[in-house]
Amino acid sequence: MKVALLAEQAAGERRVAATPETVKKLIGLGAEVAVETGAGTAASIDDAAYAAAGATIGGRAQILADADIVLGVAAPAPESLSGAKRGAWLLGSLNPFGDRARIEGYAALGLEALAMEWMPRITRAQSMDILSSQANLAGYKAVLDAASEYGRAFPMMMTAAGTISAARVFVMGVGVAGLQAIATARRLGAQVSATDVRSATREQILSLGAKPIFVEKVAGIEGEGAGGYAGEMSAEYQAAQAELVSAHIAKQDIVITTALIPGRPAPRLISDAQIASMRPGSVIVDLAVEQGGNVEGSVAGEVVQRHGVNIVGHRNVASRLAADASALFARNLYNFLAAYWDKDAGRPVLPADDEVTQAIRLTQDGQVTNTRLTA
Repeated sequence: MKVALLAEQAAGERRVAATPETVKKLIGLGAEVAVETGAGTAASIDDAAYAAAGATIGGRAQILADADIVLGVAAPAPESLSGAKRGAWLLGSLNPFGDRARIEGYAALGLEALAMEWMPRITRAQSMDILSSQANLAGYKAVLDAASEYGRAFPMMMTAAGTISAARVFVMGVGVAGLQAIATARRLGAQVSATDVRSATREQILSLGAKPIFVEKVAGIEGEGAGGYAGEMSAEYQAAQAELVSAHIAKQDIVITTALIPGRPAPRLISDAQIASMRPGSVIVDLAVEQGGNVEGSVAGEVVQRHGVNIVGHRNVASRLAADASALFARNLYNFLAAYWDKDAGRPVLPADDEVTQAIRLTQDGQVTNTRLTA
């Protein structure tokens, strides 16, 4: 049973899909692990560390030869996988909706593509959930990015020369990234408030010492979508939310937006007029910028200024904490493989009727099979 670890080729991708820790664990299961030369360099892991963990090191063609499982972070180009044997598993963040042609390419190669970002949000799959592990780090990094752009201190400071007021931070979207952003901003001493379309998040906001900002008296709109994700709101709710948020944003120093709806463009949360209401020097961090953005005027990969407000639109934020992000991503993949490892077969086996299998398997036997892509 051979597992191949790819070096990432996507621009700006610094993470790696296995670490020496998980290589040792995979070998412990009975696998042979082959690592592409330089795979971990950007995540501060050298080839010697992989070799010490028991892996062999080689070029892409060498590691792909006879590999049963191929591990990557960002979806590799199908042409870069020539030589992989038919039936091999490809695990990673494969962006099924965003790049359908690439998924078709995996099918044409006979690969069994497994999109780890489509892992269902069920209790037994929590340790395999790459979206949660990476969003946690993105939420943390978003606050640090905001602090680096903000020309003032976060905590209240009482000095002989006078008092500095605490920064006011508003987090929009209280999923994994939003919760970590709240916690990090609080640790830095900011005065934090947060909002979400899901009323169930109110208690989570309060538990972190932040102030919940919610639309009241709009009956029957809870905003809970499938799998614990946010859903789309009615026009009535959207109007009430916009009015509430406009009044609140004008008083904030920093706003962090994290709202995403799977398979759809990111919802627009902040308009140009709302940006104009903020005081010069304020900062907005748009964590959804790569999916179209929560903020009008945000630009993927850039920090831009509108009405004197800095709008931060870094791509692939988790990758900017490459070492920790890789460690968590690698454990997610190992936890998945270990959970389905069949000792008798000497390899992982995915039952066809399993909820996880049905959620993440995109291609099999030369065909695109996932119902979310074929419906």
